[in-house]
Amino acid sequence: MPGVDASNGAPAILDKDGLGQLIAALRTKGYRVVGPRSADGAIVYDDIDDIEDLPAGLGDETEGGRYRLRKRTDDVLFGYTLGAQGWKRFLYPPRQRLFAARRQGAGFQVEAEEGEEAPMAFLGPRACELAAVALQARVFGDKTFPDPGYQARLAAAFVVAVECGAAASTCFCASMGTGPEVTSGHDIRLLEIKGQRFLAEAGSDRGREILTGLSLSAPTAADLKMVAAARKAARAGQGRVLDRDTAAALQSMPDHPRWDDVAARCLSCGNCTMVCPTCFCTTVEDVTDLSGDHAERWRKWDSCFSVEFSYIHGGAVRTEAKSRYRQWITHKLSTWADQFGSSGCVGCGRCITWCPVGIDITAEVAAIAATRKGTQG
Repeated sequence: MPGVDASNGAPAILDKDGLGQLIAALRTKGYRVVGPRSADGAIVYDDIDDIEDLPAGLGDETEGGRYRLRKRTDDVLFGYTLGAQGWKRFLYPPRQRLFAARRQGAGFQVEAEEGEEAPMAFLGPRACELAAVALQARVFGDKTFPDPGYQARLAAAFVVAVECGAAASTCFCASMGTGPEVTSGHDIRLLEIKGQRFLAEAGSDRGREILTGLSLSAPTAADLKMVAAARKAARAGQGRVLDRDTAAALQSMPDHPRWDDVAARCLSCGNCTMVCPTCFCTTVEDVTDLSGDHAERWRKWDSCFSVEFSYIHGGAVRTEAKSRYRQWITHKLSTWADQFGSSGCVGCGRCITWCPVGIDITAEVAAIAATRKGTQG
């Protein structure tokens, strides 16, 4: 089949060998390639050396409080929906040393940090995950106090997005306007079609540069038909919807009786905040060695579901599960817009999947919406 000149941005077909060439090209350029692989009974995002590391023939089953890998009847490489955790931990590490200092005389001297990190290439982000990255970039891109580490990692990252060919039962990105089609935030966009073949399109100049060096072929009419069908299936297969109007109004309903109902089920474990791709709460911890000559300051992920998170001198502000869950969902869906101009939810459904008791954020909002309509009626 004739080759394709990817320099003009035209869509092309990339086969399995071509994907291997893509991974090799990124590694040659000095990128640390991170992508999906199977480990500990889940799809995780981790270092990828070559195409054999990808989870061929694996899919996933998700529901409230349930996640399972399953064998597919085909050998697709990206047949799962989402990894257990998102890409947040690479751009915004769970534990990050802010500085270290060593005693010198009567004071301390701050030690120089280690050299620059290798730039990362992300292989496989879905549309909702790229929307989450864009939201966090806004959080950490404050004009007065930007987070230099986050911004530097994001600016250096090369993104090879992979569009969803199907939806999980917990997905609702379509109702949030964040997917399932990839429209921004990528250098290359792929969509896997039958036989480990991909429709490939460049989204940036550096994406075009990489694709130009790969073995590509022109898509056939049958290929484009399969792409259209996959995109339609990914949108139509979403069984959950979030009422965005009610979600935006949650801040005006602090005394709604639904908060008591959800509090009776919530374990305050913080799973939802740990897997959420947009949550950004942290705590800071200072540590010293036993001699007192060496000190370090670390930033670590934290959760607004912990009693200690709201602790100030004299005690915690939010001592009940009711107030902590209300704080999380109200900020995520309502007051986030006051701060950052949009909802803080991208509809990935991870909080539903990884909640031990299956609390469903869309069901909670729907229950509140029902009472609102009843009151207004």
